[in-house]
Amino acid sequence: MPILESPEVAVVDSPDGFSSGLPDFTTVSYKDAYSRINAIVIEGEQEAHDNYISIGTLIPEQAEELKKLARMELKHMRGFTACGKNLAVEPDMQFAKQFFSSLHGNFQEALKDGKLTTCFLIQAILIEAFAISAYHVYIRVADPFAKKITEGVVQDEYLHLNYGQEWLKANLENCKEELMEANKVNLPLIKSMLDQVAEDASVLHMDKEELMEEFMIAYQDSLTEMGLDNREIARMALAAVV
Repeated sequence: MPILESPEVAVVDSPDGFSSGLPDFTTVSYKDAYSRINAIVIEGEQEAHDNYISIGTLIPEQAEELKKLARMELKHMRGFTACGKNLAVEPDMQFAKQFFSSLHGNFQEALKDGKLTTCFLIQAILIEAFAISAYHVYIRVADPFAKKITEGVVQDEYLHLNYGQEWLKANLENCKEELMEANKVNLPLIKSMLDQVAEDASVLHMDKEELMEEFMIAYQDSLTEMGLDNREIARMALAAVV
């Protein structure tokens, strides 16, 4: 399976000029916001671990490879847990579980119904593209310890995005209808999730509009690699704004 290369992360000026300086990592406001953002990435990696194990039950012939991806997610979770400890921040895991509850519920329903395409869309396309875009933006404004951890995680996430992308590409003719329907339900959740943490992200010097833009680029690039044409991609992307 070909591996996507992670593009170099360039330090560029964000629309609101945040990148002109790093936030003060020691303030009460920063640590309060970080308690929720850090919890989200920890919970996200745990969800990813569990989801890849679950997907393996639908395609037993690929279960071992999926277990390898799942183990990588646990490594990421430990790394992000260390990031919180480094700043003496206790992650708000209750908030994070609620944050992922809609996507989690939709994944579990699809799993129960044996809808492999929907499971791959939620975990390997939407969640991975969401994570990659957020990590790229965060790296520019992270504390030195977290920056190093996050840079390593991003490299792995491209493997995960690529895994689901390649399965969907190979099965596109048979799964396109389900893909479109699942996207219509789940893509809007990504925007609502970003809206929910916009204020906390701003405290960390992460701009909501930049996060959404980065996500849409990663998401549409993945759809292109899967073999969808421009009209189909436009139809799918429209679900983010309607």
